[in-house]
Amino acid sequence: MRIDIITVLPEMLEQTLNCSILKRAQDKGLVEIKLHNLRDYSLDEKHKRVDDYPFGGSAGMVLQCEPVDRAISSLKEQRIYDEIIYTSPDGEQFNQPMANQLSLCENLIILCGHYKGIDYRIREFLITKEISIGDYVLTGGELAAAVMADAIVRVIPGAIGDEQSALSDSFQDNLLAPPVYTRPAEYKGMKVPEVLLSGHQAKIQAWELEQSIERTKRLRPDLL
Repeated sequence: MRIDIITVLPEMLEQTLNCSILKRAQDKGLVEIKLHNLRDYSLDEKHKRVDDYPFGGSAGMVLQCEPVDRAISSLKEQRIYDEIIYTSPDGEQFNQPMANQLSLCENLIILCGHYKGIDYRIREFLITKEISIGDYVLTGGELAAAVMADAIVRVIPGAIGDEQSALSDSFQDNLLAPPVYTRPAEYKGMKVPEVLLSGHQAKIQAWELEQSIERTKRLRPDLL
């Protein structure tokens, strides 16, 4: 799998995308993650400007058509992309099923929004999918791109040593994960539930499902 991320702030992503599971997945050859500085596609050789004032007199700045089009077109000349994603607060809400689906793709482009957004013609004619990570506004789409990349890559087979761990994460079956505990079995009078110490796997699994359902009903009833 390959993920190309177009951004005006590549330095904001460089360290994040080269740590932990993301780094191991890249080292194993399971995924390539490439950062592309949008300013490299600017026609303004001196200042590398990629934004301008919006028509109509609104406040803020808007990413221009031309550098974005040049960046995407350059990548599309090299390979076929399953999705060209734009990070936008008014996009489709990102969730675990979407991460699972995108993890099956061969090639993805993620265009990070910035300023007041991008010229709408890019969204109309080049973007295939708009995604939001929540109902709030960030300074740019870089953090959203990092969140998506992490969620997508970690479910690729082999990215996590214990694949069963990824399959039992919250939201994989529309349920929150059950409580987890580790040693010691008792700490300052607080005890681990006896069933988890029983060694009886059928009872443990039944308890975990019961806890997942109870926690989901209480904390995220919208998932049920």
